[in-house]
Amino acid sequence: MKNKNLIIAILIVLVGAGAGFFGGMKYRDYQISKQRTSFAGGNFQRNGTGAQGAGARLGGARGINGTILSSDDKSITVKLTDGSSKIILFSDTTQINQAATATKTDLKVGTTVAVFGQTNSDGSVTAQNIQLNPVIRVPDASPPPAQ
Repeated sequence: MKNKNLIIAILIVLVGAGAGFFGGMKYRDYQISKQRTSFAGGNFQRNGTGAQGAGARLGGARGINGTILSSDDKSITVKLTDGSSKIILFSDTTQINQAATATKTDLKVGTTVAVFGQTNSDGSVTAQNIQLNPVIRVPDASPPPAQ
């Protein structure tokens, strides 16, 4: 009887340890996904198609990449790589960045931008951050060479 209780206790400990390990791995994956989403600015667009990465939405923030078609004191119109365009609204609290701090006057026609902000009901985006001349890296979709 004592051996039977010992075996049951050992099994309970092993099952508990396994469940704890599995739970810890899931928590780690969640944290990594959350960090990637935060770094990427939430939803991002690749080639203007709206391709989404892991954890693509964070609070409705969207990433828009393209070239400025027009600019005024409160908005820019950005041409996306698929040929469509998007109106981007901004305010005095919107961060506008490049290698050095930039201002509204740096939002010139022909400048490549990456915009992160909230999508409005009319399809425009209210910018939280605008990056000038961003380095946009799109992963190579080709399969690895056969070995």
